[in-house]
Amino acid sequence: MNPLLNELNPYPFEKLRNLLGDIKANPNLEEINLTIGEPMHAVPEFIPQILADQYLKLSKYPTTTGTDEFREVCSNWLKDRYAVTVDAKQQILSVNGSREALFSFAQSMLDTQDKETYVVVPNPFYQIYEGAAILAGAKVAYANTYAPRYIPKWDEIEPDVWEKTQLVFVCTPGNPTGAVMNLQDWAALFELQKKYDFTIASDECYSEIYFLEKPLGILQAAQVLNLDFSKKIMFTSLSKRSNLPGLRSGFVAGDADLISHFLKYRTYHGSATSGLVQEVSIAAWQDESHVENNRALYQEKFEKVMPILKQKYEVTTPDASFYIWLQVNDDLKFTQNLYQEQSVKVLPGSYLARDTDFGNPGKNRVRIALVAPLEHCMEAVNRMLNYKG
Repeated sequence: MNPLLNELNPYPFEKLRNLLGDIKANPNLEEINLTIGEPMHAVPEFIPQILADQYLKLSKYPTTTGTDEFREVCSNWLKDRYAVTVDAKQQILSVNGSREALFSFAQSMLDTQDKETYVVVPNPFYQIYEGAAILAGAKVAYANTYAPRYIPKWDEIEPDVWEKTQLVFVCTPGNPTGAVMNLQDWAALFELQKKYDFTIASDECYSEIYFLEKPLGILQAAQVLNLDFSKKIMFTSLSKRSNLPGLRSGFVAGDADLISHFLKYRTYHGSATSGLVQEVSIAAWQDESHVENNRALYQEKFEKVMPILKQKYEVTTPDASFYIWLQVNDDLKFTQNLYQEQSVKVLPGSYLARDTDFGNPGKNRVRIALVAPLEHCMEAVNRMLNYKG
């Protein structure tokens, strides 16, 4: 077996199962799970017909790149959404959701042979970043995020670590904080990139769930700052945008050289996207009405939930995403007691972060995912208001 598997940390939900293992939920209350960021809004109504009409696509092997039509549609979406021009054939690849792409990208671009290599990730973070780095043979350095903006403190990373850094993962809008990097934030990171020559992988899967301003993406920021896309790549998917997490469909875009090497890796990795999935994806990327409706549903949840939570908790509305990053006295005890008393499950923040010399930025926070129907979210936060501890 690969010995690096032993270095992987338990997934947050495994830790949560152990934390709640011997605790019984209140039998008088229906359980409400606010832990998993799995969209529960309706699938776009045009999807079933496409599946029925295009099922014969399943009779053929798909190409690793994705079809020309799929990549052209993705290129057009980038132009409409970010005013960014990307060569569909040279700078875009189809992927099976952002999760597998984030992981496999690290395997394709990190050079860890006979050298100490670092990957820098925000802290707290999406666990795939860390796992991808570890299994590629790299070490991980954590840049903590703090209130009120929750932008990674890159200056907490020592210069000698930066010198050995090949890859930096960013997530904007962030998971679990919902923080969005603005142009100044991007400019600061690009300056570090210029100095230390690392690649930036930007996870932008929450980009279409926002409240006021559209979140800025890495390619858009680079273009506004008159920079090229060298060593810059973005990842996105239909999971959150279109309520299609089971479709496993997304794309990556950016530096043509990175895309070329990633394609070579994926040719052997065996991760081509089904032709049927691509047909569904083409329709989804071309339609914005269902995205607007989806966004409105999340906006309504936050508008109704936040005033209730603010009666008892110190909490702010995030820039984007569907998460609430709630401050509590003790995240582990709060999670256990809330489940036992009110039958509501939340995810301890310390499980989403790592201890550093500057502390664990997830400690005494819990992540709440507002993905359930509005009435369930309302019921859950009202129970949290009644929570005695």
